[in-house]
Amino acid sequence: MTTPSYEEVAQRLEKLTELSVELSSHRNIPLLLERILRAAKDITRADGGTLYRVSADQQSLAFHISINDTLGLYQGGVGGQPVDIADIPLVDTDGNRNMSAVAAYAAHTRDSVNIEDVYAAGGFNFSGMRKFDAKFQYHSRSLLTVPMQDHEGELIGVLQLINARDPSAGDAEACQPGPFSETDQRFIEALASQAAIAITNQALIALLENLFESFVNLINIAIDEKSPNTGRHCQHVPELTMMLARAVHATDTGPLAEFSMNQRDRRELWMAGLLHDCGKITTPVHVVEKSTKLQTIVDRIHHVDTRFEVLKRDAEIRMLKQRCAPCDPQRDAEIAQTLQQELRALAHDRDFLRRANVGVEAMREEDQRRVIEIAGRRWVGPDGSERALLDEEEVANLTIRAGTLNADERTIINNHVSVTIRMLESLPWPKHLKNVPEYAGGHHERMDGKGFPRGLLREQMSVQARMMAIADIFEALTARDRPYKTGKSLAESLRILGGFRLRGHIDPDLFDVFVRRKVYLEYAERFMDPAQIDQVDESTIPGYVP
Repeated sequence: MTTPSYEEVAQRLEKLTELSVELSSHRNIPLLLERILRAAKDITRADGGTLYRVSADQQSLAFHISINDTLGLYQGGVGGQPVDIADIPLVDTDGNRNMSAVAAYAAHTRDSVNIEDVYAAGGFNFSGMRKFDAKFQYHSRSLLTVPMQDHEGELIGVLQLINARDPSAGDAEACQPGPFSETDQRFIEALASQAAIAITNQALIALLENLFESFVNLINIAIDEKSPNTGRHCQHVPELTMMLARAVHATDTGPLAEFSMNQRDRRELWMAGLLHDCGKITTPVHVVEKSTKLQTIVDRIHHVDTRFEVLKRDAEIRMLKQRCAPCDPQRDAEIAQTLQQELRALAHDRDFLRRANVGVEAMREEDQRRVIEIAGRRWVGPDGSERALLDEEEVANLTIRAGTLNADERTIINNHVSVTIRMLESLPWPKHLKNVPEYAGGHHERMDGKGFPRGLLREQMSVQARMMAIADIFEALTARDRPYKTGKSLAESLRILGGFRLRGHIDPDLFDVFVRRKVYLEYAERFMDPAQIDQVDESTIPGYVP
């Protein structure tokens, strides 16, 4: 093999430089490994090449990709045939290092092995190569094996090239393989070193991203453990958001036709979805878990029940005192009847307060007035003083118009969005995730500017944040795990969502895609109880024009 000319060395340097630039930007490791092997073959004009990866247990070298031009062999890699070659063990059955296989030797010693003729060389076991040659009628001659180790000396893999071809030889001579030159070896060693570092960097990036997403899931697990009733919300909202995002991306008509998302955009939105309620980690449990209007640490409706028992006792005592007068059957019958009427009235009022204690979507005004009337009943407490049956705080809770939270508790709940924004804005987000705080922090904003915490208008919000607002509402409507309500049917949830659209709560264009592309049905089939999935007549959905 002749020494490479200056022009050839310059060409190789140019190829190596181009590959170095490519290695620094590649994110797809399998494609990167194949690019490395093909570049090594090209630089040395090798007829074949194999790239080994260290197995997960560090006990063997696995064939990752193998290429041979003469034989038309392409196994492994991005598009090759399945690898049917056995791994090379790094240790033998006695636990000793395997030094007989060239690739294993290079892996253990971290030294390159350059063999001019494998059939004339000693010191290594080439029986496997000889079997390969006999099977395919091939002649293996020169072999260059280079370990791939990163900047910390960690072994990433082994690069092996076979049968160098001389570009200066004639056609007939070019078919005869020659040795790999020292220049070939130095180039491949440089390539292997750069490749190993690039692979390590990409693996570290992937590891860090996976670690970060795992940390996000850790927060959601904490919220789940804190409140099992809303834990699945943190998992379902990002799923529904991505369903809507894919539907909008596929839309080619209407005001959202220009919207598109690449893989990085999708990851950014997914991360925002996972983190959209991270602020709930600071929300008191008794507020998150408030399943009835009078619940704090315990449901105080039982205290009210006790007061009714006192009123019943007092009524009975009054009756008994009245009957202590000289016997009068007619009067005694009237007293007994009056007592029964009073006891029935007390029972009706008590049952009504129990019902009022359960949160509803909209409490009627007449029911609110009745709570106030009942509160006016008087009873004698343990200290002997007379007082109203319900105090102001209890009346305020029992007359909550919607749900179970009073104004102060709703403020606490709503504050989780502000906390979410503060938490997320405190993080040093990389460029491709810089919009996570905005996406996650906008899911309680309204298109008419009446949302919270910032009161943003539609034009001030990204499409992604508006998507998350729809997903957050629809998931809450259909969820079956809330302590204060049962999950609504699919048709009813869509009717309520349509009402939100008409009142300027959610984005009308996204709502149209949500219904038209049947995102609601995709979500229902994956996450809703089959009993909730009823027939949907889209023509009856408020705010939607089929």
